[in-house]
Amino acid sequence: MAERPPSEIARETLKQLAARRLPPTPDNYQALYDEIAGNPSVPPFPQGPLRHILRVLPGQTPGQKRLLGQLESAIENSDWTQLQSVFVGYANLGLASIAAAPASAAAEPTAATHLPEELTEQLARLIDNTLPALGEDDARVLELAAQLTNFLRQPSPPISTFGLMLNNFSYRVSFATEDQAAIRSSLLELLHMLFENISVLSQDDRWLQGQVEALMAASTPPLTLRRLDEVQRRLKDVIFKQTEAKERTVQAQEQMKELLATFIERLVQITASSSTYHDKMEHCAERIGQATSLQEITPLLEEVMSATRSMALDSRVARDELQDLRERSDARHAEIAKLQEELDRASAQARHDPLTGSLNRKGLDEVMEREIARAVRNGSPLCVALLDVDNFKLINDRLGHTAGDEALVHLAGVTREVMRPQDMLARYGGEEFVLVLPDTALTQGVEAMTRLQRELTTRYFLKDREKVLITFSAGVAQLADKESSTDAIRRADQGMYLAKRAGKNRVMAS
Repeated sequence: MAERPPSEIARETLKQLAARRLPPTPDNYQALYDEIAGNPSVPPFPQGPLRHILRVLPGQTPGQKRLLGQLESAIENSDWTQLQSVFVGYANLGLASIAAAPASAAAEPTAATHLPEELTEQLARLIDNTLPALGEDDARVLELAAQLTNFLRQPSPPISTFGLMLNNFSYRVSFATEDQAAIRSSLLELLHMLFENISVLSQDDRWLQGQVEALMAASTPPLTLRRLDEVQRRLKDVIFKQTEAKERTVQAQEQMKELLATFIERLVQITASSSTYHDKMEHCAERIGQATSLQEITPLLEEVMSATRSMALDSRVARDELQDLRERSDARHAEIAKLQEELDRASAQARHDPLTGSLNRKGLDEVMEREIARAVRNGSPLCVALLDVDNFKLINDRLGHTAGDEALVHLAGVTREVMRPQDMLARYGGEEFVLVLPDTALTQGVEAMTRLQRELTTRYFLKDREKVLITFSAGVAQLADKESSTDAIRRADQGMYLAKRAGKNRVMAS
């Protein structure tokens, strides 16, 4: 067979690089070229990895120093034979130190056959600290953990036995962690079902609705201790305010009942008094009709006048009492209305993010439902924008989580100042926010988000007198006919992802 020209081999090599999707590095090109040409490929001498090994090998004793020098020479000359001799020397050095090392040569490295005491104690503590998170349902996990910790706390536990026991323990732990994850997921589902049922059963009780919404937000993944602490503090405050207002409302309602009972009682008394007066007048009129002289009429007239004066006095007293009852009733009505406003404000707090003051997920759902209905009714466009703060992790890592929270508050404040009053801001999760833009077409939505980006670049976030520039990437979607809010937000999220891929600090229509 005729020998192939080098140009043809080179072309075939490039084709194979593309076909096998290999990086076009010199090593890959050389290996493929030799393979196509039929030449045996000599593996390159691994100087880089060997120099890394050279830097970490010990060099305290004279024997170690001598072998290090030989290893460095072998690497410089790419000498496999000398390299093999050095490794054999290291092996012999370790065996010799185990067989007949004097007490003064304790610093010589020995073959690692037993776990160091400090490491075994750390491993035992790690297992002890891990067990509470695994629960107590799997007795086999607890048994293996006890065996492993007892083994680690024995003097000089052998590495080979430890490897076998650790493998068995880790295999069993994998099942336990899956069970715990499933249990947590099921508990969250049960909690959501319970909260939703309470919400349905208490639709007319707005103060209870607020608590249910806060609990729903708290039990929505992802769950973090920091987020749960914030929601817990906020919820405690809401519960306190709602309880206080609820008690005052119940007290005011009881007072209204008492006023109503007194009012009815006075009406009954007035009716009874009027009936008595009417009967007395009829009796006097009958007696006057039977009288035959003035002397007989005079005492009857005095009786009529006395009854009339008494009736007038009773009427005046009843009028004053009824007027007082009316004023007290009006005051109670005003107090109940004020308390209802306080309850509404307390419930509204559970619809807002405690950190930034923007809407939370529940508040966003309510706004989207209302705005979608209004857009359908009026035939007006509606846009949603999802923005994500760029490089937020770097802000947290460099300045701390407190600075990260303050940066989010700064972003929310600038957004509320720049955007229109009817535009609603909601914290969607972490450093993600959603803007609901009523009466806004897609082009206008993109322009509005771009304008917000420009404003952010002129309003620096200050932390310890350091100016920090905050930028975000955003996606904007206009709601289509019969499209749900979830689908629109998902499209906006896709646009935001494209903005991130395009270099960040951008706005993409979706």
